[in-house]
Amino acid sequence: MTAAGPLRTGDPRTEQLVDRYRDLAAPAWEQVAEKDFATQWQAMADLGVLRLADPSDQAPGPVTRALATIEGIGLAGVDPGLCYALASQLFGMQFPLRAALSQDAWRAVADVQDGGVLLCHALTERKGGSDPLSMATRARREGDGWVLDGAKTFITAAPVADRAIVFARTAEGRSPFALSAFLFPLDLPGVSRGETFDKTALPTVPMGELLFDDVRLPAGALIGEEGSGLAVMASTTAWERSVILGYALGPMHRTLARTVDWACGRDHFGRPMGASHQVAARVSDMALTLHRSRVQLYAMAARLDAGTPARQLAAEAALTKISVSEDYVRLTEHATALSGVRAFLTDSELTADLAGPMAALTYAGPNDLLRVGIARQLGLPVEN
Repeated sequence: MTAAGPLRTGDPRTEQLVDRYRDLAAPAWEQVAEKDFATQWQAMADLGVLRLADPSDQAPGPVTRALATIEGIGLAGVDPGLCYALASQLFGMQFPLRAALSQDAWRAVADVQDGGVLLCHALTERKGGSDPLSMATRARREGDGWVLDGAKTFITAAPVADRAIVFARTAEGRSPFALSAFLFPLDLPGVSRGETFDKTALPTVPMGELLFDDVRLPAGALIGEEGSGLAVMASTTAWERSVILGYALGPMHRTLARTVDWACGRDHFGRPMGASHQVAARVSDMALTLHRSRVQLYAMAARLDAGTPARQLAAEAALTKISVSEDYVRLTEHATALSGVRAFLTDSELTADLAGPMAALTYAGPNDLLRVGIARQLGLPVEN
């Protein structure tokens, strides 16, 4: 595959990390590509993909390092679904937990970095996805602890996760202090796995339901204070929207590279296909989307590394998520147009994955709803 060339970020230390993990992951992935999800997950964890660098370490900072790692393994050809799952655990759970928990509490769950323990983020319910204050899952106090009842659905990694961050109602009404967040193992009595969903997008990573029936939680399962669930949620979603689309950079690189190779080698009307101005324009637009996405994602990672709280970046995070996800779709559409029928043949080297990029428009908040939030922050009186 051709090199990224001018699409580099400009920071040689970051690029060295990208190249290092590409070179590490390529042979590792070759060994586990046909294995089950758990084996693939552990293989990537063994490379250090899930290990968070200490904030005091030499630059680049821990978020930039994690982003470069995810980009590198994607460049190596690691399945996009697995890259997404790893990015989700890093940016949607591990980094927010390290910021929210005490040092002792973080050390107690830091084994997730070795791959033996898998986290999931359980927020969505069948009747409440983008409206968290409509959730029905409840936790009531009992003695020093809590009793949890309810169900969560469409949860990434739920069928295989070992621990979950679960959001539940601890007060009535639509108060901003009505929700709380809990972190606990999924082998507790009363926890069961519900339906596992077949997906057309990112099928490598399983998705399913978690059911809670009279689950008794210790006091230490509470994240932060009672009633701080929306604050925890704001942090985890801001983290996700800021940098989770880093998982798309590797596939975007690879799609651009194979499209360039195809356009250079394909004979079209007695000349190379790439000699066409129309083809050149599409390829240049693909390069533009990738360049724009990399610049935005690494800029967000730099701000997080500089100590800016994720919640203060909510608007920029939403804009980044919208922009990168839509550029991911746009790049894939250009590649599909240039590949012709081969984009729709399962055994073609130009087979297009349209469902994966389209899914990016939905997870971590549907883009349409994120636009509403941005408009409100700009002062428009947008109604629910």
